[in-house]
Amino acid sequence: MARFKPIDILKTLSGKVCMHSDTYFANKRYGTKYTVKICNPRTKPFTAEELARQAKFKAAHDALLALTPEAKAAYRTAFEAQTKYKTLNGYILAEEYKKIV
Repeated sequence: MARFKPIDILKTLSGKVCMHSDTYFANKRYGTKYTVKICNPRTKPFTAEELARQAKFKAAHDALLALTPEAKAAYRTAFEAQTKYKTLNGYILAEEYKKIV
């Protein structure tokens, strides 16, 4: 196995790499950079359970977008008291999703 030094864009590589599709680059929050190849894209239609889950997520996202500034301020206070979520929108989305489920 040959050794190589990756360029600055890629500090580490992990996982499987195949030749089925194009590679694309992505930047994750907080500085993580990675590449992805879609090896086996989905060919089956979504099940009823998956569609229901997607509808719940969309409803939670719509509720997030419809919040008033006063409601966001209340969520911000609760967000600052917790340590599980790193972003305010992530916290609000999780809380709105809990209300639906």
